[in-house]
Amino acid sequence: IAVSLEVPRGDFLGGKEIPQPLSGSATAGYRTGKYTQPEWFSNYHSILEQSGGDCLGAQSIQRVSKTKYQDAEASVLQTQSHGTRLLGERIQDIHYWRSELQRHIEQLQVDITSLLGLKTRLEKALDATETPYAIALDNLNCRTRRPGPDLVKDNVEEELSKEVELIRNVQALLKQTTAQLVAQIKRNKKAKQMLEMDWSDKYQAYNLDDQCGRYSNMSPDTQHHPDNISNAFQEEQSTNDLRSDVIQSNTNNGFSITESVFCVWLRMLVERVLLDTTDDLRVQCSHVEQAFSQRCMELTGARSQLEMKLATVLEQIGAQERNIVALQQAIHNKEGPLRIAESRLYVRSHRPNMELCMDDPQISLEGEVRQINATVESLQHQLSEARRSLSLLEESRMTLEKDLNCKTHSLFIDREKCMIQRKQYPTVSTLSGY
Repeated sequence: IAVSLEVPRGDFLGGKEIPQPLSGSATAGYRTGKYTQPEWFSNYHSILEQSGGDCLGAQSIQRVSKTKYQDAEASVLQTQSHGTRLLGERIQDIHYWRSELQRHIEQLQVDITSLLGLKTRLEKALDATETPYAIALDNLNCRTRRPGPDLVKDNVEEELSKEVELIRNVQALLKQTTAQLVAQIKRNKKAKQMLEMDWSDKYQAYNLDDQCGRYSNMSPDTQHHPDNISNAFQEEQSTNDLRSDVIQSNTNNGFSITESVFCVWLRMLVERVLLDTTDDLRVQCSHVEQAFSQRCMELTGARSQLEMKLATVLEQIGAQERNIVALQQAIHNKEGPLRIAESRLYVRSHRPNMELCMDDPQISLEGEVRQINATVESLQHQLSEARRSLSLLEESRMTLEKDLNCKTHSLFIDREKCMIQRKQYPTVSTLSGY
């Protein structure tokens, strides 16, 4: 580095003070204070040396200045390139995290839509259980109107009671599962809102950093900003460093992943609940229908037996009535012979004297009267037995007809009322919420 030579300045010549020309009238013609020739040469050489020193100093300053602005240019370009590279890396990071957030947001939206669909299915399935519940209760109420002899706690009533209890348990389970689903939907919406806010911040940061990365020294939209902007940025910027931002993004993504995993588990749970409840209801419905069919077969068999027995009783009643008529006719037929025998005895009792004897005709007539009376008495006894038997047959007929009416009414309730109503039982798809 050249060192500039400084030449002492002032009115000195060779270390001596240069005499100043005199002013006034004394200098009007000839000067009295003239320089000497050595002083002239000394002054001349001093000027040359001074000019040479100034040139050397200027050259040295130029060399130093060139080095400095070249170094400054290289440093600025290097710093600017480093900042641009960091901006590019930051843009790539933001783009990656924004893509991850977008993927998780879309997944959460898919999960929310899926959960809302499952919630609708649960609500439809819960509404569908009202129909079998009403059918089961109506069946129980209808069967309470069975006649007294048939008002029994049979297998049908036990299966209907089990069905009512099962439907209540299914409704409670569906309500509990729906509550879990609603809570999960709220958590998913909260997580989606957090991710959307983070995505919005990263979207704005990406656009701003992308704009900064596109700036160059020839950009017309750059300008100087006052120093207070830097101070304001220092006050307003987040205290989180890059590591904290990555941790926050990881935390949000991890939270969304956790909710997505729980959504998968909850969807499997809902599907299993709907499948199990549907199967349980249909199996119990099958048991009830089998019990109804068995009961109707029993009632039909009992009614058939009663009808056959009633036909037999009616036949016996008819035969007994004909028997009674025959007995009455037989008793009536004995009146003529009895009158004849008694009249003969009466007439012969008027025989005179020794003619009134116990001869063979008299003995025969008395035996005939006794025989006819005994026969009539036997027929009277048999008529009484026949009439008592007829009365018992009539009671049996009434009992059979009454029981037959009970069986017919019970069969009507079970087959024509209950079983017909159970045809309105919801299908598997309806119970599954479709």
